[in-house]
Amino acid sequence: METLVCPMGGGATRLYSTLTQTFSGSSSYLSPHQPQLPNLDSDFCLQKDSALCPLDPSELLRQCEEALRDQPPRLHRNFVYVSDGDGAVGSPIRVMQWNILAQALGVGVDNFVRCPLEALSWSRRKNLILGEILAYRPHILCLQEVDHYYDTFQPVLASLGYSSHFCPKPWSPCLDVEGNSGPDGCALFFDESRFELLDSVDIRLSAMMIPTNQVAVVTTLRCRSTGRYLCVVATHLKARSGWEWLRSAQGSDLLWHVQNLIRELSGDNSNIEVPLLICGDFNAVPSEEVYRRFATSPLGLDSAYKKLSQDGVSEPEYTTWKIRGTGECCSTLDYIWYTKDTLRVDAVLDMPDEEQIGPDRLPSYSYPSDHLSLVCDFSFREKE
Repeated sequence: METLVCPMGGGATRLYSTLTQTFSGSSSYLSPHQPQLPNLDSDFCLQKDSALCPLDPSELLRQCEEALRDQPPRLHRNFVYVSDGDGAVGSPIRVMQWNILAQALGVGVDNFVRCPLEALSWSRRKNLILGEILAYRPHILCLQEVDHYYDTFQPVLASLGYSSHFCPKPWSPCLDVEGNSGPDGCALFFDESRFELLDSVDIRLSAMMIPTNQVAVVTTLRCRSTGRYLCVVATHLKARSGWEWLRSAQGSDLLWHVQNLIRELSGDNSNIEVPLLICGDFNAVPSEEVYRRFATSPLGLDSAYKKLSQDGVSEPEYTTWKIRGTGECCSTLDYIWYTKDTLRVDAVLDMPDEEQIGPDRLPSYSYPSDHLSLVCDFSFREKE
């Protein structure tokens, strides 16, 4: 079956839609489109003889903070250390999940009526985004709404020792915004000193066998210190109310793909367990069907941020808090799912309170996205 890509208007969109016709319609795997000559961000990406110069993380963080010295301080958050059983192996693995807000959408579509336009400028936001990442230095970083992958995030983070994979949306709404920097999509980064890449594939999520505009990156890694496998997924499901059925179908499709991959990695040996992390902006509150599908999956998944609650079963009150022209939205939409039999949660980054976020909500001069980052430390559990 040939993949159908419907133009959404605008010359850039039609061009990109033509390019996506090269995707195989008989498979859900995409071939990523990469510009031949990306224009690297001159603030961060220095080149000598066509090679990127290595960057020092502490110096780069200082550079980001210096660029924002006249702005309010970054939101202060603390790690909450939790007990999740005994028998962990190796040093903790830090994982960050974050919808960073596509630049083209932030200034052109999303209509954040209480956020000053100056606070949405890319010159400010890129320093806040990189500062947030550098402050926590995750070993695994899953991002959504990435539209500055090739000119900023890939080269900068590569210079810090991260390898990565990017999967753009087939019909990115960013391409309808004048002056855009390309399609947005999901990006997955990992620290090469900690992990070895085994495989990475892109999945175009389907609903009832029909390809949709949402995607996932599925990466299989081997931990260099323990030799253990780790499968990591970054995804972004369909937004907006009224599309609950589609999110449920997309979630089922993703779980099907991941289950097949885990089965392939395990082979015929049922004793081989492959730890799994699924990170994403699900655009779904915990009462939605897609959340229940993940919570009851045969993969044995649990949501890491439930560890912040006193009862251990409730999600945070919010992971996104914004005011648009249509009104105020305070919801929990973002999750880090993990296989509870193979991974242990050691620490969870807490959520800023209402006073810290401020009356105008997010994004703001203090925070670059309408979604808060989720950061957790995990350890491998001992094999039985």
